[in-house]
Amino acid sequence: MQEFDLSRRCVAEALGTGLLVAAVVGSGIMADALTADNALALVANTIATGAILVVLITILGPLSGAHFNPAVSLVFALSGGLGRRDCAFYLVAQVTGAIAGTVIAHLMFDLSPLDISAKVRTGPAQWLSEAIATFGLIATILAGIRFRGEAVPWLVGLYITAAYWFTASTSFANPAVALARSLTNTFSGIRPGDLPGFVIAEILGAVCALSLMTWLLRPARPIARPISNEATP
Repeated sequence: MQEFDLSRRCVAEALGTGLLVAAVVGSGIMADALTADNALALVANTIATGAILVVLITILGPLSGAHFNPAVSLVFALSGGLGRRDCAFYLVAQVTGAIAGTVIAHLMFDLSPLDISAKVRTGPAQWLSEAIATFGLIATILAGIRFRGEAVPWLVGLYITAAYWFTASTSFANPAVALARSLTNTFSGIRPGDLPGFVIAEILGAVCALSLMTWLLRPARPIARPISNEATP
């Protein structure tokens, strides 16, 4: 992969995270406006999120790695794939881009730029869901990079599409996105007071995934062949 300077990588992270949040929040607003059926609205929200992830990771991955997620950047920093200084800048870019994504989504639907969410998302089931969602996301990324690097955009998009439906929290799996969603009082929102539980669960899930996948993906040591006293012909 061609190396790009930090400023370009940070812009790519901000842009990607912003467009991801705009898709999540915007599709939620659109779906809520078109149907009173929550299940159908979630289908629309799910498809938009999974699709935009495939696109964004494909086009921006070669620039910055397409993290778009503080949990992902933290995992790469802990594993040595991203410097601590670069990680700090990535986090700032991701949070900034995420908030901008909410603002953009609101403006596109003629809403006030920011609106604090009142939607309650808390409790052990929600926290466990976020830990599992983030664990699975990190495992998907690390194993995908190890075995099928070219398929990572699709793997991540498909995983998040599935996780929307098998987790009680609808799989935020991203601290920056969770923060941005606390600033929209719409279909995809989360009450600000519920953020700490989500963020802690997401970080724990990411660290657990890193620990397991580091062991799981480590190649076995080659078996030493016994030294023969016989001359090799």
